[in-house]
Amino acid sequence: MNPWLHAVLYSLVLVTVLMTCTAYATWLERKVAGRMQSRLGPTRVGFAGLLQPIADALKLLQKEDIVPLAADRALFNLAPPLTVFFALATAAVIPFSPGLLASDLDIGALYVLALSGLMVFPVWIGSWASNNKYALLGGMRAVAQGISYEIPLLLSVTIVILMADTMSLSGIVQVQADEGWFIARPFGLGLATFALFFVAALAEGNRIPFDTPEAESELVAGPTTEYTGMKFGLFYMAEYLHSIIVAGLGAALFLGGWDGPIAPGLHWMVLKTLGLWMVMLWARWTFLRFRTDQMMTLCWRYLVPASLGLLMAAAVWVHAVHGVS
Repeated sequence: MNPWLHAVLYSLVLVTVLMTCTAYATWLERKVAGRMQSRLGPTRVGFAGLLQPIADALKLLQKEDIVPLAADRALFNLAPPLTVFFALATAAVIPFSPGLLASDLDIGALYVLALSGLMVFPVWIGSWASNNKYALLGGMRAVAQGISYEIPLLLSVTIVILMADTMSLSGIVQVQADEGWFIARPFGLGLATFALFFVAALAEGNRIPFDTPEAESELVAGPTTEYTGMKFGLFYMAEYLHSIIVAGLGAALFLGGWDGPIAPGLHWMVLKTLGLWMVMLWARWTFLRFRTDQMMTLCWRYLVPASLGLLMAAAVWVHAVHGVS
């Protein structure tokens, strides 16, 4: 098949699957949260509430589209779809099974990190264009948080790249299939790096307990204060998309991706991604939100030094095992 045609067809299928998974991720989270809080969650629309995501989407589409008079209309309207675009674009290089990815880039890990880092820009654009002080404060928090936690996130992925000797995500998965998963590397190096990656990814993706840019008790809804209807829904969708893709990235980098003890394939990648995403849900409905100063202290005083220490330890380990090439 023509490579361009393959990329287009795969992208269409991937977008459809991801959007469907995102819709039902909201249903699953509400059911899990309900169980954790002795509630039932969605039950009324369809069997066990399975049609609730469709009802929510129709409700958002029917709501009035309001743009504040003093807002920058062009930027205000551009920000929501831009967040979804960046979230979807990161999935293009994630290997779901051998050969099942849109593009096997030699710099796949760098590509994912670059696009992930860009996700803070539409949030800032939307908050600034809203001409609302609550939104602007939320956007400023989002920028500070995104830039800060991008450093330990990038360094944790750099450790994996150093151990695998490749920036290709499919290559990293193949190395783990041949030599063992990185999370099980000796002396706790892989496990510590995974913990660092997971915490930094939660914060970079604005997931509780790191959702200080939104902070309803202080900022109403932060960057999305002035957004209504489906525009607000797109921000919400991008957050869920990002969390699912981060779970898939964590599975590929540390848990062997599609590799498994029996019949390696797509099912292992799906199970690992779902498992990591469920841990995100557990964290969201268990921990209290950090204050802004606590969040920044955690990053700069603890995570950044820890990531630099782990990077040096990984360099020593690689040199000891493989020597100088």
